[in-house]
Amino acid sequence: MNPHGPKRAASGSAITDINVTPLVDVCLVLVIIFMVIAPMAMQSGIEVAGSKVGAAQGEAALSQNVTVALDAAGRVTVDGRGVRWEELGDAVAAALKRSRDGLVSVDATPKAEVGRVVEILDTVKQRGARRVALLSR
Repeated sequence: MNPHGPKRAASGSAITDINVTPLVDVCLVLVIIFMVIAPMAMQSGIEVAGSKVGAAQGEAALSQNVTVALDAAGRVTVDGRGVRWEELGDAVAAALKRSRDGLVSVDATPKAEVGRVVEILDTVKQRGARRVALLSR
């Protein structure tokens, strides 16, 4: 602070220019912070693989793998057999033993609760599914 009041130009008027240096300093600090945080924010917990040409097609491929279906009422089936929620993990583990490549297809109706679908995804991964596919209707 100037004890003699604000600075004056030679002509006697006040200097009203904006000091840009602090603004540039703050912007550079923000850029550095975003550069450090951006790679961490881009990491995701679920890896999604697109379909590949030449992959198995049709019902023969689905019959060789495990299919978990969820309807709008919350009933779950494993390979067409109805199971209780408490038995889902055991039923998936038993079906995965018969599976050729460890693929589990999760088929949920659009009216199914998202939380239940996530619970199915967690269960099949914990029970040894190597790959998980989400089927849409």
